[in-house]
Order: sequence, then structure tokens, then C-alpha cells
Amino acid sequence: MTELKEYPGAVVDERYSDSVLLPGFVEAHSHAGSGNVWANTYVGYMDRIDPDGRRWPGCRTVDEILERLREAEAELHAPDELLMAWGLDPIYFPDQPLAAEQLDMVSSNRPIYVSHTNGHVCAVNSVVLERFGINQSTRVDGVVKNENGDPTGELQEFAAMGLVAELTEGRGVLNTNTEALIRFAQEGVNTGTTTLTDLGTTALMDDEGVDLYESVVRDDYPARLNVFHFGAGIGQPTLSLQEAADRLVHLRDESTGKLRFGNVKLMLDGSIQGFTARLLAPGYYRDQPNGIWNISPEEFKAAFETFHRAGLLVHVHCNGDQTTQLFLDILEEILTSYPRPDHRHTCTHSQMTTAAQYRRMAALGACANIFANHIWAWGDQHIDVTVGPDRAARMNAAATALRTGVPISLHSDTPVTPLGPLQAVKHAVTRKTVSGRVMGEFEKIGVQEALEAVTIGGAYMLKMDHEVGSIESGKFADLAVLAEDPLMLRRNA
Repeated sequence: MTELKEYPGAVVDERYSDSVLLPGFVEAHSHAGSGNVWANTYVGYMDRIDPDGRRWPGCRTVDEILERLREAEAELHAPDELLMAWGLDPIYFPDQPLAAEQLDMVSSNRPIYVSHTNGHVCAVNSVVLERFGINQSTRVDGVVKNENGDPTGELQEFAAMGLVAELTEGRGVLNTNTEALIRFAQEGVNTGTTTLTDLGTTALMDDEGVDLYESVVRDDYPARLNVFHFGAGIGQPTLSLQEAADRLVHLRDESTGKLRFGNVKLMLDGSIQGFTARLLAPGYYRDQPNGIWNISPEEFKAAFETFHRAGLLVHVHCNGDQTTQLFLDILEEILTSYPRPDHRHTCTHSQMTTAAQYRRMAALGACANIFANHIWAWGDQHIDVTVGPDRAARMNAAATALRTGVPISLHSDTPVTPLGPLQAVKHAVTRKTVSGRVMGEFEKIGVQEALEAVTIGGAYMLKMDHEVGSIESGKFADLAVLAEDPLMLRRNA
């Protein structure tokens, strides 16, 4: 303080003298579309609070979900207006399907689209199936069919969901608009998150999309926003890989202190609790079929190589350990052919990454953005249903990552789980599930380590650690103001 007061024009601001100041939190995997989904009806299992502070009670039974949908349907006016909802989590309702047959009981003439919480699966009613010609003859991976060969109304992953994408244009989690960007920033304000990431948009490939971000994220925007182009894994791109890379290099030069361009996300597999992630042997617990690739290994290599050679930062969606293996294999091939120091390419989610894979990740200079929130949100299901107790105890292995020298962060993937870095810290430190079980005692990390993960750790993997992530001279004065010191949190709280 004495030194700082010596600078010309220095003023001591004592507004927060009774508070605890931390570096502003850095969320390196979130979606601006989080501000968009609240325009639709929430039908998730857990209670949620929207950016305006309204609490939405969770739907604890299928009947409660259908009743909430009926209430929302009654408020619509035009008979063909889409009823869109989000947050569905079928893993909480085993042997109780919610797809076309059930949604038809809400309306048999209005289109209904319900997104699963994970964003990788949706359920639609018969009106939607008929409108888009999805029937027994449809041969697309992810179109779930019953024993008679008829589509059930569940569409898994982006090829299948893409069949009805026209229905939800502008309204899903991967879409954004002015209001969504404003609401997204408010979530940041509410949680002390001063740097946010929109990890995956297709809007940057045309000037109108870029103009949207630039018109909203200006000097008065209450957060910094790092926007990643969705380079591969969610459908046919509008530009070639090289054209997209060249455009991103150009856009990177348009970045400001508040808005960053020039990074890329690639999507490989799906969701563990949705059984669409790709797992190594022995696969899913109790012989569930393996998941779905959103892109072939050949397409993935071509995309990764193109963006890497352009000097861009690449974050790759990897939930299952088979996916992490592919990420590492391709990364090693690319770095062997095209060495690049300090690339900081990141395995994002990194949920089932093994100790051997983390050792290799460290050797290759990659980062891991770990989805610790899963320990709470689906930990009991991972223990009992998806991967079994042994592998569940080794999921989201932050301690192993740190021991092997891999730089880490913790993320929310909002709206999949609520934005809130301190909650991610708690889950990484305590590793408690909803039922109170500890999911892997040996993978707990300390509070200091977890706080570093959601500040300087996130900044590092966004290549912003020279600007944010710690309180030091020469950096932006981005601060989180807390009433209590999180270092007082006990590991077993």
C-alpha cells in the first residue's frame, strides 16, 4: 500500500475494507447462450436461480415435468408456436422415458422441443418428428428407435439434433443475442466472475455475428468475454477450415480489453450421464453401449492441425477417456510435425482422464479444464449407474493432474451447471455427492489450489494470465468481493 500511494494521482478506495478481495474469477468454459435458455421453460431436477435472481424449483418427477410443460403451453397463443424447454435429466428417472409419447400428452398439435441439461440430447414430440420426416427410414446416428424401428423422439448428439435445428434457430444454448449477452454478464456479476468464456459459437464466420459481440461487449460491459469459434463437431461448417483459420487470425487483431477473438473449440464426444461420451474398456457400467463421436478422427485431425498451424489456441471437448486418448494421439502427431512452444491447447471437461494420460498431457504441454461440478451434480449417478464406484472415484482427477504437472482450471459449463467458481472450488475440495458420499478421497485438492484453478489457472489456459487472474501491478484491477475468506473452508465441510 505504501508503494502504491507514491504513484501520481493514487487514491485509496476503502469501500471494501471490511470485505475479502480476491482476483476476479476466470470461467474458461461457459456459454453465452446461458443467458438465452432462460427465455425457455426450465424442467431440470435441481433448483436453479436465473440471472435475475428468480428461483426455479426442480422437477423431481416426470409428472412434475409434464405439468410444468402444460402450464407453459397454456401461456402460448399461436397454435403452432414452439414450446421449448431445457434442463431435462432422464438419468434421475430410470425406466421412465420422456420423449414423443409423453410429450404428446402435453400437446399433439404444437411442436415441443426439450433439451437435456447436458446440451447433447433433446426430446421432441410427434409433431416435430413428422414435420422433419424423421421415421423408420432415417439413418442418422443418434436417432433413438424402439424395438419396432420407430423413432422415440429422443435425438442424441449434433448430427441427430441437427435434423430439427431449423425449429430452434436462435433459441438454443449455442445461440446468442443482445439480451443473452447482457444476462450472461449479469451472471458474472452475481458470482464474482470477471472473465467469461463463450466456448463455442458459429456466429464469428459472418460479419453480422461479429457485429453482435462488438456492439454489446463494449467498455461498459461488466465482464471480459473470450469468444471461441466452434471449429468442428456440430455440423457442416460455412467456411473451409483454412478460410475459418484465416478469418480468426484477422479477428484476433480486433480484440479489445473486454472482448477477445482468435480461439477455437472442437467437439469430440458427448455426455457421460447421457451415455454419449466415448469410454475405453470396460466401457459403461453394466454393459451400456459406448457413446457417439461427433466428428471422425480424420476430420478432427484436419481441423486441429489447421487451427494449430495458424497459431490459434484450441480447446477440445473430451468427456470420456477414449476421447482424451484421441486428443493426445492427435496432439502428439501435430506437435511432432509442427512444433509450437507454449501452445496451451486444452482438454476441456477431462472427466475420465487417467493418470497415464495426465502424465502424457504434461509431457505434451497441454492443459486440463476439469468439470468438478459433476462430482455434486451427478456423482451419485456416476457411482451407481454410469461408470461404477472405482472409476467414479477417479473422475475429475484434479489432484492427479496437479501431481503430474498439468495446469488446471475448474469450470461450470453453464448452463449445464450453474455459473459459480466458489461452488466449483467447494466440489473440488470436498468431492461430496448430493447423498453425502465422498467420491474419491485421494483426488481432493486444497482450497488454495482450487482458488488458483479458478483464477490464474483459467487465465493461463486462455492466454490471459499476463492481464487477469491475480492481483499484481500491471494487470487489470478485476476483483471478486467476498463477505468471508474462502481459505477458511475446511476440506471436509
